[in-house]
Amino acid sequence: MSDVRVIIQRDSEREERVVTTGTTAADLFAGERSIIAARVAGELKDLAYELSDGDEVEAVEIASEDGLNILRHSTAHVMAQAVQELFPEAKLGIGPPVKDGFYYDFDVEKPFTPEDLKAIEKKMQEIQKRGQKFARRVVTDEAAREELADEPYKLELIGLKGSASHDDGADVEVGAGELTIYDNLDAKTGELCWKDLCRGPHLPSTRLIPAFKLMRNASAYWRGSEKNKQLQRIYGTAWPSKDELKAHLEFLAEAEKRDHRKLGAELDLFSIPEQIGSGLAVFHPKGGIIRRTMEDYSRRRHEEEGYEFVYTPHATKGKLFETSGHLDWYADGMYPPMQLDEGVDYYLKPMNCPMHNLIFDARGRSYRELPLRLFEFGTVYRYEKSGVVHGLTRARGFTQDDAHIYCTREQMSEELDKTLTFVLGLLRDYGLTDFYLELSTKDPEKFVGSDEVWEEATETLRQVAEKQGLPLVPDPGGAAFYGPKISVQAKDAIGRTWQMSTIQLDFNLPERFNLEFTGSDGTKQRPVMIHRALFGSIERFFAVLLEHYAGAFPAWLAPVQAVGIPVGDAHVEYLEKFAADARKKGLRVEVDSSSDRMQKKIRTAQKQKVPFMIIVGDDDMNADTVSFRFRDGSQENGIPRDEAIAKLVDVVERRVQV
Repeated sequence: MSDVRVIIQRDSEREERVVTTGTTAADLFAGERSIIAARVAGELKDLAYELSDGDEVEAVEIASEDGLNILRHSTAHVMAQAVQELFPEAKLGIGPPVKDGFYYDFDVEKPFTPEDLKAIEKKMQEIQKRGQKFARRVVTDEAAREELADEPYKLELIGLKGSASHDDGADVEVGAGELTIYDNLDAKTGELCWKDLCRGPHLPSTRLIPAFKLMRNASAYWRGSEKNKQLQRIYGTAWPSKDELKAHLEFLAEAEKRDHRKLGAELDLFSIPEQIGSGLAVFHPKGGIIRRTMEDYSRRRHEEEGYEFVYTPHATKGKLFETSGHLDWYADGMYPPMQLDEGVDYYLKPMNCPMHNLIFDARGRSYRELPLRLFEFGTVYRYEKSGVVHGLTRARGFTQDDAHIYCTREQMSEELDKTLTFVLGLLRDYGLTDFYLELSTKDPEKFVGSDEVWEEATETLRQVAEKQGLPLVPDPGGAAFYGPKISVQAKDAIGRTWQMSTIQLDFNLPERFNLEFTGSDGTKQRPVMIHRALFGSIERFFAVLLEHYAGAFPAWLAPVQAVGIPVGDAHVEYLEKFAADARKKGLRVEVDSSSDRMQKKIRTAQKQKVPFMIIVGDDDMNADTVSFRFRDGSQENGIPRDEAIAKLVDVVERRVQV
């Protein structure tokens, strides 16, 4: 036995320890039940990994991001084992961890039923209690093909070794190096219970899976391609404790109540008719009021900030997107071309920036015009795969509140600072207040322009972001092909994070379009271009606000700001006059003069989440007053009519929630 020197890294502390040959990572962290794996020289390893001299070892706790992924992927293996024990004919697809859970795809004759999921979950509980060991085994390609000869999808993955994609989860099974199979072994006898092609790592034992639940099943194309066979996907979730699982399920229940698709139908705001197509929404009158109010307020604020409004068409010749580079990088996300004018390709536009460049270039520009801020509510079209289209948040047709700012190099930092401050202020006006910023940097495989230009642009954005005093999170490789970006990430009322505004600094498109202005010295110079979408898309922002407020919009955005509810028929005329006076002040007030009883009218207004109910009976009519009933059921009586209207106007103008 010889000595092995290792370094244990914990946060910023380093501890050197001498152990004997054959010591495993599990031995190193014996007794620490929260540690379920190790990171050695930057690579994740099972606790069964035998330490080598000079190894730098970091504990991976189950509650960390890596730990949760290992827990969830291990649970996915248990689920796949349970499925094959119950449905021996099932063929295995891929089962990666995903945000808050995991899934596994199966090729089976019939879709799984809710009863099947209950049986699978029960079988998983049995496997978990058996305490089967996860054991890693290195195999050759030939041996793997022989062992998995009855698993056609696994055989395809073996052929992908070295080129597996993260997008479809294949990289959890095969990488660029050696192939490995994970065996599930009986804890007492060591007998093989089940196996799967996998890179790992995994938990030491199924008994270390604290809490899990199967959520639902759905259809999914093999490896995400509509050209491939449709498989059955089962989704599940797993957590480090039963309390965390319970909290997550409660969160999901609250999120389901707030689902914008559900609220959109209940409140008669929008729909996505099958006759039009997936991802293409129509806004109903009430939804149209909310959307128009959002847009009108945004227009006013942009005008105050010196933006100029432009309009561009929905389709263009393909040559424009060749110049911009979008056909090189984004053709897969664009609708196919229409051949017109004797074979010329026309495309529905996926973004507005190339057309804004043409507006800039329509005549000579002087440095005195800069910064030039062009703004458009521009509708764009992107061909999203059917599996990712999701209500208004992932659509195929949507309207961007798109701005492109052209400025000099000297104006760049100040303009970015003003833009980010403006963006955050406007988001706060709509009721979002909890932010952090994300800095997306160059994708080394997908960019145009020189490294020097990218470095300058990235550092400028970093400095601008840091001035806001908000947390700044790196997003390596997340930039668009033409420049780095800052993304504003906002948390909603139940703690979910949504990407909102993006600000991108671009030295490259002005170069590709040969944009120029005349400088103060009379020379031709290249402008810097800032891309800025504040809502991102109006449809998506509408959905985020709908879920953030759970449909109970603040009065300034509510489609109906107040509804008059008469105690009896004799009070209708009085309320109609009140509503007419309120409408003259720009308020959206209706009167429920239906034959329903008063209590039912109140319930109807509550279901429609109307901010104010104006109730009038004999006492109010005789005193020339009204009574306010609020959403929470509280009431304020005997308010003089003019004072009541003034109060409504004040609440709307201050954009406060009631």
